[in-house]
Amino acid sequence: MNKLFRINQLWNLTVALFREITREPGVLFWGILFPILMSLGLGLAFTRKSDITRKVAVIRSSEASGKENSEISRFLELNCVQQEPDEKASFRWKYELKDDKLGNTIFLFYELEWDEAMVMLKRGTVNLILRNNSGKAEYHFDPVNADAELTYLKLRGLMGNGEAVYTESNTEIKPLTVIGTRYIDFLVPGLITLGVMMSSMWGISYGIIEKRSKKLLRRLVATPMKKSHFLIALITVRVAMNFIEALALIFFALLVFNLTIQGSISAFILLFIAGNIAFAGIAVFVSSHTSNTEVGNGLINAVVMPMMVLSGIFFSYQNFPDWSINVIKVLPLTMLTDGIRSIFNEGAGYNEIAIPFLVLSTTGILFFGAGLKIFKWH
Repeated sequence: MNKLFRINQLWNLTVALFREITREPGVLFWGILFPILMSLGLGLAFTRKSDITRKVAVIRSSEASGKENSEISRFLELNCVQQEPDEKASFRWKYELKDDKLGNTIFLFYELEWDEAMVMLKRGTVNLILRNNSGKAEYHFDPVNADAELTYLKLRGLMGNGEAVYTESNTEIKPLTVIGTRYIDFLVPGLITLGVMMSSMWGISYGIIEKRSKKLLRRLVATPMKKSHFLIALITVRVAMNFIEALALIFFALLVFNLTIQGSISAFILLFIAGNIAFAGIAVFVSSHTSNTEVGNGLINAVVMPMMVLSGIFFSYQNFPDWSINVIKVLPLTMLTDGIRSIFNEGAGYNEIAIPFLVLSTTGILFFGAGLKIFKWH
């Protein structure tokens, strides 16, 4: 007897579809557990902490006279806890400003030369530089950086007995207009490397997985073509596209934001190629075996999302806990981003990018070899 609505048929169909999903462990992992892990990673970086850390560079003074009576030295010696720098903690002084309503602020003071302080400022490790000028403290920071301005206001209030003066005529404020200290100088190299990773992972990995799921790769088995030739050709096309995309972004930043590349252009090209090799090899490895697009989607996100959050693309990875920074630094995207950022903003050349170039190239070759070994057409 035909019925307009059959409960039993609907129930059986629902159970069958549910079983189809639950029998694929990868779908459950990427759909349930992976978002939880991502929220944990984002929470470490963005959740408001009771203690906020502000890192400040203190320039070593070469003046013998008046150094002990300077405003900076008096504050550091009388109010801060001194610590000898070591591998785990490179700061020299620590001061904790307690505030039950707004949260505690911890100031960490690094004793550096001017060139060292500028490098740390460009990398986002510190956001303010203190320098002694005839006994008075000079504050050097980017005037459009809100965190640096807040650091100045709090620190000036401490050194000036609670009087934080911030006026246009204040001679103690020295705005930094040095090339490479703007946020756009920090952001553009990160966007370039992010484009390399995203284009390689989605353009190569997902393309292969989709072709395998649609039985298109099966047809290639009957041809005399080698799978290594197929993969290398696919990688070559993607690398060429990455070059075009990176050049478009660089020219846009040059014209609109007056971006300056301070280091070696040829070193940038070599490191850019190494980054493409690394992510192309990883992409081949990720897509070498699965034919399920949902599982492939999860595998790609497992590679892409953690590095996109952790590797310092949009903000400095110094915001993460100290114990995690050494791990973050060895991620492929972090090494590529730090290397290209050093070329753009710090004038780096072949010597500075030699290690990242070798590590990224080796990583890509090893992953490509492993992926080629286990690659299947169908």
